[in-house]
Amino acid sequence: MSPGSFEERRGAEWVELDRLLSSVEARRPEPGVEDLPRRFREACADLALARHRMYSGHVIERLNALVIRGYKLLYRSRRAGWEMLVKFLAVGFPRAVRAEWRLFWLCSAMFWVPFGAMMASAWLDIDWIRATLGPEGMQSMESMYGGDQKQQISHLRERFGSNFMMFGHYIQNNVGIDFQIFAGGIVACLGTIFFLVFNGIYIGAAAGYVHYACNPESFWTFVAGHSSYELLGMVVAGMAGMRLGLGVLNPGRFPRGRAIAEAAKRSLPLICGAGLMTAFAAVVEGFWSARDFPAEVKYAVGIAGWVLHLVYFLAMGRGAGAA
Repeated sequence: MSPGSFEERRGAEWVELDRLLSSVEARRPEPGVEDLPRRFREACADLALARHRMYSGHVIERLNALVIRGYKLLYRSRRAGWEMLVKFLAVGFPRAVRAEWRLFWLCSAMFWVPFGAMMASAWLDIDWIRATLGPEGMQSMESMYGGDQKQQISHLRERFGSNFMMFGHYIQNNVGIDFQIFAGGIVACLGTIFFLVFNGIYIGAAAGYVHYACNPESFWTFVAGHSSYELLGMVVAGMAGMRLGLGVLNPGRFPRGRAIAEAAKRSLPLICGAGLMTAFAAVVEGFWSARDFPAEVKYAVGIAGWVLHLVYFLAMGRGAGAA
């Protein structure tokens, strides 16, 4: 194939690649941008062929310029993934939580009211807690929190073997609970409500039983460090589930399928943020909470976590450009 025939045959593809590259570089992607990686690979093959056949310099220079632009753009796109994550954490996630503040207070009430009621049962009527935990649950709480921190850590080492294994268990368990709460929203919010109330009852019962039959300091020093990440993550997952369920209950002017899709779009930043919070809670739980540090240090870290979350959700992302 002559250089002229080669350029005539492939020229339209190069023009299209140039158009797509220019649109993305200007941050105004045009239709067909999803084909950019394929067109870039084809241009690389064309450049290799032109060099092998020693076609004219202007053909090689034209292709080389397109390949360099495409490489820089695609390489920048890979780096942009981290930039998007930072922007989401700094702006998108706290804004999404503030935008659904009514759901935040509703989901908080669905968790904390049962939690407080079961805690109070430790002093008012312990039978409620016994019925909730059952014999196995009470035995587990006593073996975990019946002694001091050293005994507790020894129990954890015997059960899990290492901090990393603890982390793996907690991330599987806790993130699973969050997605369970979220997915329950598709049943007209009923699943989300059930799981939030259930977790409030069970965790409150566990905390109350510790005060009745175990060592409270052993319990609170363990949960203090990761409590803000885990419990607030659970509430935010509930917000995502409720938003999804409201799309089912109140589609408004949209067909129900479209309303559910729009609700899922609004709930996506919430459940992603909740998953990240709960994953970090598992890191803290596995590598910090299960360490033998002074109680005052653990309480200070726990309080700092709650204060930082308050500041984060109230202040982060304000005054920034559009997310």
